[in-house]
Amino acid sequence: MIKLTVKDIYMNYHSLKGSTEALKDINFSVNEGEFLSIVGPSGCGKSTLLNIIAGLIKPSSGDIYMDDKKLTSVSSKMGYMFQKDQLFEWSSVWNNIILGIKIQHKSPDLYKNKINSLLKNYGLINFVNYYPDELSGGMRQKVALIRTLSLNPEILLLDEPFSALDYQTRLNISDEIFKIIKKEGKTVIMVTHDIAEAISMSNRILVLSNRPAKIKKIFDIKFSQSYNSPLKCREDPEFRIYFNKVWKELNV
Repeated sequence: MIKLTVKDIYMNYHSLKGSTEALKDINFSVNEGEFLSIVGPSGCGKSTLLNIIAGLIKPSSGDIYMDDKKLTSVSSKMGYMFQKDQLFEWSSVWNNIILGIKIQHKSPDLYKNKINSLLKNYGLINFVNYYPDELSGGMRQKVALIRTLSLNPEILLLDEPFSALDYQTRLNISDEIFKIIKKEGKTVIMVTHDIAEAISMSNRILVLSNRPAKIKKIFDIKFSQSYNSPLKCREDPEFRIYFNKVWKELNV
């Protein structure tokens, strides 16, 4: 079942010096429960596309559809995780998590059971009164994810969510967060520069060209064995084959 459709998206930026074409004729769909990654050269417009999908930026032309309904504004059915965890250092883990609920003028009490369940399931229940500077980078990312999941979005948009972490932490937390996302049954669109990360986590990878960004190719990622861990996917003999194909497409 198709969950989200990106249809005929064009994006032009205008300035006194003229017009810059950022995105050109972007069309694709995402199935319910699918994990789609978007890769492309630096500065090609990956994050711009994600922001258009989120409703944070209005495209020059084209439309976004969710459940066959045209989106005209930011949807509460989408959750967004940014490159940085965006936690407030002066606020406790609990207060950081309920911030999104308060912004939507909803009562945190209505979500208390959901949040406590997430905290228990993902090893943070004993840290609710801690402050962000008392947590590791991986724990901070899990807090940011729980904050996003607390409102129970149907689609998660991830903009390089692990890029600020060191390599070892990045591998471990991407593995943990992948398992959390799958357990929660979310549809995911992730922007990343990391080809290995995209291959190990995704059902499909969408490759964008240099600006103006167009879709060059879409790869279906299917390993001969079934894995529930991105780290295990990296050990599969087919992993290197996919890596070389995506790398080649990015460098043609």
